[in-house]
Amino acid sequence: MNIFIFIKSSFKILRANRNRTVLTVLGIVIGIAAVIIIMSVGSGAQSLILDQISSLGTDLVNVTPGYTDQNGPPATVYGIQVTTLKEKDTEALSKIPEIKYIGSYIEGIALVQYENQKFDVKVMGTTADYLNIETINLDKGDFFSKGDENGISPVAVIGWQLAQDFFGQDDPLNKKIKIKKEIFNIIGVIEKRGSVGFENQDNLVVIPLGAAQKIIFGINHLHYISMKVKGEDKVPYVSEQVKEIIRDQHNIDNPDKDDFTVYTTANFIKTLSNITNALKFFLSAIAAVSLLVGGVGIMNIMLVAVNERTREIGLRKAIGATENNIQNQFLVESIIVTLLGGVIGIALGVLVSGLIAGVAAYLGYKWGFVITLPSIFLGLVVSGCVGIVFGWYPSRKASRLEPVDALRYE
Repeated sequence: MNIFIFIKSSFKILRANRNRTVLTVLGIVIGIAAVIIIMSVGSGAQSLILDQISSLGTDLVNVTPGYTDQNGPPATVYGIQVTTLKEKDTEALSKIPEIKYIGSYIEGIALVQYENQKFDVKVMGTTADYLNIETINLDKGDFFSKGDENGISPVAVIGWQLAQDFFGQDDPLNKKIKIKKEIFNIIGVIEKRGSVGFENQDNLVVIPLGAAQKIIFGINHLHYISMKVKGEDKVPYVSEQVKEIIRDQHNIDNPDKDDFTVYTTANFIKTLSNITNALKFFLSAIAAVSLLVGGVGIMNIMLVAVNERTREIGLRKAIGATENNIQNQFLVESIIVTLLGGVIGIALGVLVSGLIAGVAAYLGYKWGFVITLPSIFLGLVVSGCVGIVFGWYPSRKASRLEPVDALRYE
């Protein structure tokens, strides 16, 4: 039968069962749109996060205390405190020729006060090469020196946002702030950086490592060590050198007993990509459940259509139509109805995804608007498959009607 006759019959079904059809096709529309939106928004969020992490540099090697599998998060994420990483480890690692800059880090949340204003912010203790390792600049003032670091000087460099919160348009340099009731002198302000990995990089205080260990946090271990390598191609070699040196420092003979973990930015990006991809497909699978609801509705509509067109089926069989002719007619009509819902769902999904990307771009995020042809093709294929699966039974039922009984049907 001509495809145009199928299309005409499909719209007869839509008109004859208008209310039921709207609700049923809505299930298909929502399901397909949800899948498109999740894939697009997931890809946009993934590109945002990976771009932010990549901006930190792919030539970094980090060491954290406690062993963690390369595909998992650091041990500290689970609340495990490991104190085996020391400043002597940093000194030993600094002898690797391929390392350009190296720094020791500790960090925590502390109450920071200026006059009557108080905020809980991240306080980071680090070494003098912090700016070089993180590849950031100062908005004003200077960073502390190696002498300040060794002399446990009470000096601080604050983030751009904290400077705005405390001082507004006033010059923050040489102002005094309290960190856990200890007075520190502001000597610099870090340039505005925004958020990286959903963490505000402008709301922090950076102080010398010794001052952070002895005055603020009262510890003598490190939270991590970060190294900037002389070229991204040297990262794998440096990573192996770091492992050998720290094992020697910690008297570890068996790598299975490592009490540290070496991370690289490239490994972290790969792990994060795997996590976000898995999350996208998991959410898409949940959204696809509405397609099953829509499919059941399509089956009901087609069963109603078979009952309403019983005499038509009998007449067609009486003039020579075969079972395959009848079955194919109703099956194609089912597919056309679901494809209609799929096309509307794809259009809606693209529109909503575009709006989300536009809002994100307006807010200053590097959010990619990603709508791939495979995702659109998949939406159409899924819609067609729903029509085939849930239209098969009604079409089979229609094809098996006896012509005499069908013609007598009222």
